Amino acid sequence: MTVEAASHSTSVGETEVPDIPRRHMTAPRRGKRLGRPLKIAMRLRTPTQDEFDAIGRRLMRRDEPAAALVRAMRLPKDDPARVSKRQFATALEGTVPADAPPALREFFALVEGTPDWVDPQLCERGAQVYRRFGQNANDVLLQLSLIGGYRFGGPPDLLVETGGLTGNTAMRRLGETQTWGIAVGDPGGMLRDGAGWRLTVHVRLMHALVNDAFERNGRWDIAEWGLPINQADLAATLSLFSGTLLMGVRALGVPVSREESRALMHLWKYVGWLIGVDDDWLFDDERAQHQLSYAILLSQAEVSDAGPQLSRAIVDAQSQLHYRFATPIAARYTRLRLLSMLEGFLGPRSMRDLGLPQTLPWAFGLAWVRNTIAYRIVAPTRFGDRYLDLLAKRSRDRARYRHFGKDAPDIGRLSD
Repeated sequence: MTVEAASHSTSVGETEVPDIPRRHMTAPRRGKRLGRPLKIAMRLRTPTQDEFDAIGRRLMRRDEPAAALVRAMRLPKDDPARVSKRQFATALEGTVPADAPPALREFFALVEGTPDWVDPQLCERGAQVYRRFGQNANDVLLQLSLIGGYRFGGPPDLLVETGGLTGNTAMRRLGETQTWGIAVGDPGGMLRDGAGWRLTVHVRLMHALVNDAFERNGRWDIAEWGLPINQADLAATLSLFSGTLLMGVRALGVPVSREESRALMHLWKYVGWLIGVDDDWLFDDERAQHQLSYAILLSQAEVSDAGPQLSRAIVDAQSQLHYRFATPIAARYTRLRLLSMLEGFLGPRSMRDLGLPQTLPWAFGLAWVRNTIAYRIVAPTRFGDRYLDLLAKRSRDRARYRHFGKDAPDIGRLSD
């Protein structure tokens, strides 16, 4: 990780705030306890103080290219340099007029300037690996990655402030995130004209719009939490789709080869670049990703009130999903299965931290049986590839239906 020069304060708008927000490194003992299994499994070293300081400073670093685009969107309507959301949407579909505002042309020149290190074939292989994790990927990303992330203050508090995962919007927002993940993993999804590419760039703009709004509206304590959407939290979120996903599916009994690991990491490395993560925090190597993730984990804050609030909202919202048959029974089973998987992934102390009822991790046993049959018995046969592809399609179709019913998800629309 890069060592960065120290300073004492940062200017955000007209306000001077500490160079490193107060939440940084406030619960290192808890972080060590939660990170011990990862450190042992991946043989990770203890991060240096310089590395911790770099993480703290990047809590105050935004995605500047996207921020410049948002500033152009905030200009008066009669300003020729103003970028409208309609212009952005047109450019996203592949047409950037020569007379487009400079900020729009510069932003799309950046995101369309794919780095030389991107290997399209390796990305396609990574997408195939991602798809074939099937229901396991859905489970890990919801339970270990998302709800597991609610154990730390900061990003969950922003979600509560934006209302993005509370009340009736909870499952739709999760469905939109899942739709994006599915698009990234579709064949050709990360090509310039692919849905995964377009949604990733759209998400980058959404991050910048939220950042700009909460930097200016006075509702976010920057001195406590850092910038609303910052480089440290963005890199941590990216790791949930790569390193954390790989660790999670292995915990569910899915074998992952070294070649599959590298392919998946490469896919998400490109996604991370496209979404605006700093280049030196993008990794092809899984162990290098875990080393950064471990350092970020040790630097995290204690759980805040937002964590239990969001966790309970997701658990309770299982009854709002769409089920094809026997809705009351299916909803109850899905809720109980979710709690059981959370118990297995997070453990009793984290369940208490999140205010969730505890249960036996019986769903882990069922997952192991299912994955042993699918990945160790059927996969090596001549029908294995088709079987895994079929399971993957079923899991994607089920996820879409449960979140949106018969309505096609309308993700990525921007209105003026």
